[in-house]
This record gives sequence, C-alpha cells and structure tokens, in this order.
Amino acid sequence: MTEHVNTGFERGTDGPKVILAGIDGSESSLRAAAYAAGLARRQNALLALVYVQPVMAAGASLGAPVSEATEEIAAGIVTEIREAAERLKGIFDVRWEFHTFRGDPYAGLVSAAEELTADAVVVGASEQAGHRIVGSVAVRLVKAGRWPVTVVP
Repeated sequence: MTEHVNTGFERGTDGPKVILAGIDGSESSLRAAAYAAGLARRQNALLALVYVQPVMAAGASLGAPVSEATEEIAAGIVTEIREAAERLKGIFDVRWEFHTFRGDPYAGLVSAAEELTADAVVVGASEQAGHRIVGSVAVRLVKAGRWPVTVVP
C-alpha cells in the first residue's frame, strides 16, 4: 500500500488567505465587513475592504461635479472604516487594507477579486427592492462561480 504524502498546499485547501468584503456604506455592507473581519481573524487571512466608486457616463451628470461627490463619499467611507477599526483594534486583531475601484459594483468587485487574488468574497444583501427580482450584485457574483461568495443580510 502506497502512502500519499502532500508536499505543499493547494489554493483553496489551506483556508482563505485574502477575504474580500465589498462595502458601500449601507448597513448590510457594514455587517458584511464585520462578518468578513471575523472570518479573516479566524483564518489568519488578510481582509481586503473594497469600495467600488461609481463612474457616470460622460454627459450624464449635466455638468454636476459627480467625481468630486463620489470622492467625498469614498473619503467618508474610508473615515468610517478607519474609526471602526481603531475602536475594534483590541478586540479584532485582523490585518486589513482598504481599496477603491471604479466602475459598476459588479465589475468593480470582480476586478478587485482578480487583482487582489481573493479566496472568498463577502457582500451585503441588496437593500433595493428591485434587486430581489432582477438580480443583485451578490447573485451575479455567485453565478460567476469564481470564488466562494457569502451574502450577509
């Protein structure tokens, strides 16, 4: 009888090393970030918090300073996360990074997951009623079938 000796780790078999949490400032996305932080802590993984900054089509803004507004939103979310992380520093000992990607939420999260070589993706459930019918970002990520996806209510 031959004994098989595993000489190394395979991706996906030794636990996640990068857990990506998509955040947009909504209550469900902040719960998703907290859940992902717990996973990252238990798995000794890096928590990658990702905000996808929307990009409006040229002319759609009718001259409004949209990029400045979304920059302010991103800055506000970064501040919120940093403050929360400082408060939790003694409770959750987790390595984390914050990243901003541009685009629609689905494409931005896919780009982030690929670029950061995410092993798992955690997102909040959509709080928009229409998404229950036509499909949310979370459903699209699950259907992509490229990473384990956890949807936090």
